[in-house]
Order: sequence, then structure tokens, then C-alpha cells
Amino acid sequence: MSTKLYSWNVNGIRSALDKGYRSWFSQNRPDILCLQEIKAKTDQLENKISNPDSYYTYWNSGQRQGYSGTALLSRIKPFNVQFEIGIDRFDGEGRLITAEYPTFFLLNAYIPNGKRDLSRVDFKLEYSDALMAHCERLRTTGKGIIICGDMNTSHKEIDLANPKANSKNTGFLPVERAWLDKFIAHGYVDTFRHFNQEPGQYTWWTYRMNARQRNIGWRLDYFFVNKEFLPRVLNAGILSDVTGSDHCPVILELDGTDG
Repeated sequence: MSTKLYSWNVNGIRSALDKGYRSWFSQNRPDILCLQEIKAKTDQLENKISNPDSYYTYWNSGQRQGYSGTALLSRIKPFNVQFEIGIDRFDGEGRLITAEYPTFFLLNAYIPNGKRDLSRVDFKLEYSDALMAHCERLRTTGKGIIICGDMNTSHKEIDLANPKANSKNTGFLPVERAWLDKFIAHGYVDTFRHFNQEPGQYTWWTYRMNARQRNIGWRLDYFFVNKEFLPRVLNAGILSDVTGSDHCPVILELDGTDG
């Protein structure tokens, strides 16, 4: 038996509902599903979407209407759930849900975008440092750490179709990539790259220029685990055939069903 965790930036849950999310959820019934960029509050959704049968649900919509937000839908009841990091300047945008399970902490994160004019790159990096400190605090408990979501950065040249053309754009700036280097150096493993070293593996495609059909994309969505927890990981993958958003879901499979 195994536990399957999915992470998906839906780019607006209400929009995704009309583009295949309903049928995908019904067919897959994830053990745990982490959503990012939900852009909605629960009172804007049908109850069967915000609170489906047999799931414990947690929606962190943030304060700004129609912006950002994360959600956790879990068949396994967490011991405890925390919204945000706990630092005023980073909180309020609905960017993080931390859930404690018997053997691990799960962090569902939506890292800020640096913006086209790069005006939010510093904030993005400061937020990322605070997130890593949060991971490190949880790690001292001895439980595993799983962090998933839209990191808004492609790590290596293999992780996007046009690395040279994007080297001065947010999402592939040297300073953003260096943060992922630092995170990995602290003992966190990019689970997809642990199993797969093939090029052309992306999770986001612009809606313009038929980018998805041509597979001109970026890998922005990840599952990381701390290296001590890696033996529990059976597989990690990208579900690039799933539509409904400009991102596709990513999956992590763990051995056992204890959570």
C-alpha cells in the first residue's frame, strides 16, 4: 500500500472547475491534495468542491480578493494545521499551509513571483529564507519534512525550454536559482530529479504561442523532502497530460498508509 500526494497550482479554482478539475478529482481521489493560487474563498465555491465527502479540508484564501491562496484536502486527518509562517510581513497572502501527520510535516507553499519588473525578487527571497527556517524548526522534531508547491523558480537549465533567453527574467535569475542550491545544500531533495534526469519535463506553460502544445515550458512545481525521509519515497512524477490550468499537477508516492 502507498500514499499518493498531489500538488497543483490551479490558477483559480473556479476557472479550473470548468477545465477538467472536477473529473480529474473524481477519477483520482487523491490521498492528499495541495492546491496553490486558488484565488477564491470557500463561500464562493460549491460545498462539494470546498468540502468533498471523506476529506478534511483547509482553505487559506488570504486577505486580497481573487489573489494567491492555498488549500489542503486530505483523506488522513492531520494532527494539527497552521496557516502562514507567523511573520507579519509575509502573512496574509494565503501562501502556506503546514499540516502535521504521524510521521511527517507537509508544507503546501506558494512562493511569491518576482514580477516582470523584478520589483518583488527581494521579497521572494526573504520569504523563501523564512520558509526554510520554518522547515528547519519542524525538522528538529525528528519527523520527515515534505514541502510541495509552486516555487516560481526553475532550478537548472534542464528545467526550462529556453534557459539562455530567460536568464534575466524572474523564475530563472541566478539569485533565485542559488536559493534552491542553498535549500538543497541544507539537506532537502528534489524528488522528481531523484528519479528522472530527462529534459523536456515541465509543469508550467504560458497560454501564449501554443507553448503547451509545443512543450515550451518551465518546471516550477516541486516535491522536496528532507534527505532523512527519502527512503519513504517510492516515486515522484509530473502529470503533464492533465489540463485545467497553465500548470499541471505533480505527484509524490510514499510507502505505507499511516500518513
